[in-house]
Amino acid sequence: MKYLILAYGSQRDYDAMAGRPTDGGPSWTPQDFEAMGTYMEKLNNDLAESGELVETRGLTAPVHARRLRQQDGAMVVTDGPYAEAEEVLAGYWVVECDSYDRATEIATRLFHVPGPVGAGADVVIDIRPVAESRHEL
Repeated sequence: MKYLILAYGSQRDYDAMAGRPTDGGPSWTPQDFEAMGTYMEKLNNDLAESGELVETRGLTAPVHARRLRQQDGAMVVTDGPYAEAEEVLAGYWVVECDSYDRATEIATRLFHVPGPVGAGADVVIDIRPVAESRHEL
């Protein structure tokens, strides 16, 4: 079974990782960012070696995003970041593994990403099975 593991962040998180000052969040040093990158590379390599990694990508900061929706029959395009939502999708992994429990075990590793103290305090991860056909929806 394939599972989609979704990691969320905010514009404030992206700013902090880039070394820009933020209100109320920890400051990231270049060493913190490097440690995070090294951890993520190891996680991805471990999953590739076990044959469980299908795809993974990090996404750019919300300030570079665009949201489309219909409002009163008209298309509304909003450039990010979005005032109505603090958390946005930051990255994803598609894994193929034996069970929901194994997908949960993999996702749990994301709570151990190194960074400055308090950086992972509001981490949110979702795990969703991937439907291979419309009949699985």
